[in-house]
Amino acid sequence: MSPKEYLAVIHCIAGLKERTRHAWMKSGRQESVAEHSWRMALMAYFLHDAFPAADLTRVLLMALLHDMGEVFTGDIPTFEKTDIDRTYEHHLRDEWIDSLPAPYATEVRRLFAEMDAMETEEAKIIKALDRMEAVITHNEGDPCTWLPLEYDLQHTYGVKEAAFSPILKNLRAEVNTEVDEVIASLAKEE
Repeated sequence: MSPKEYLAVIHCIAGLKERTRHAWMKSGRQESVAEHSWRMALMAYFLHDAFPAADLTRVLLMALLHDMGEVFTGDIPTFEKTDIDRTYEHHLRDEWIDSLPAPYATEVRRLFAEMDAMETEEAKIIKALDRMEAVITHNEGDPCTWLPLEYDLQHTYGVKEAAFSPILKNLRAEVNTEVDEVIASLAKEE
């Protein structure tokens, strides 16, 4: 990869730092897509002993790249995102992948195909952590930023995705304990 090609890739992925997500952080500002992806990668790292057969490098790359399409479309909350939105985001993401020099285009295309197929342990880990990280961020932020539908969504988002693994299922149950604590603290304030 030439220096010019390298910098083009780096400038493009910088958009992950610029795109905000639906979630609000403890500090009162919106989370960036990059922050979400960064924490997912660390969540995966600190669980890698629970998944000894999983390829940690692939898992970390999936975590860091999984929302790359949002550089082009921005974040659309899951409860608002349509199939048309997903198709458009994937189209723009795939155009970006096709613009990458060899061997990166092939490697990144394979990673996204694996994540889209949701058949490998690595892809399933990432999907579960993606959902779980969103719930954790919501729990850490001010609940006044939650939409009414999110009170139920906080309990259910990612439960199905975590069910393939007893470890992730138990972790997701513990996250629900935190959800209950946040909601209970609101009731005490009223």
